[in-house]
Amino acid sequence: MAVVTLQGTEFHTNGDLPAVGSEAPNFQLAADDLSNKSLSDFKGKKKLLNIVPSLDTGVCATSTEKFNNYAKDKKDVVMLVISADMPFAQKRFCTDKSISNIKALSMMRSRNFAKDYGVLMEDGPLQGITARAVVVIDENDKVVYTQLVKEITQEPDYDAALKHL
Repeated sequence: MAVVTLQGTEFHTNGDLPAVGSEAPNFQLAADDLSNKSLSDFKGKKKLLNIVPSLDTGVCATSTEKFNNYAKDKKDVVMLVISADMPFAQKRFCTDKSISNIKALSMMRSRNFAKDYGVLMEDGPLQGITARAVVVIDENDKVVYTQLVKEITQEPDYDAALKHL
């Protein structure tokens, strides 16, 4: 279990992020066309998972836009933003913000992704959705970088994450 804060108040996740060097946990998440996507759908590519509570917040939107800008010239990298938002809301957000280099995936069918990645909030006002985190996975599905953002209202360390791609 990890501790994160929301405006200074401590809350807990269900576990810890996957260890660097470990095999990335597989997942099943919903895409904007309601199809299921798994880790194997991105086989052979480097992957950055931008895990956010909801795209309907300023910090989540900002991190998604910044990673989108980085990804525009990267053909060997897949950027995913994962949230509890419905796929329809994710699609509307991406359209409104001209996000075209990131694939938005939803946990609408299951919280297993959040549990397996150790980011499921277990208490507090965000209970049931994710803490803010970044996970970088190499082309062989090994975890090469993780960051659990300790204060949910803060942005992740972009430079640290991107250097691992």
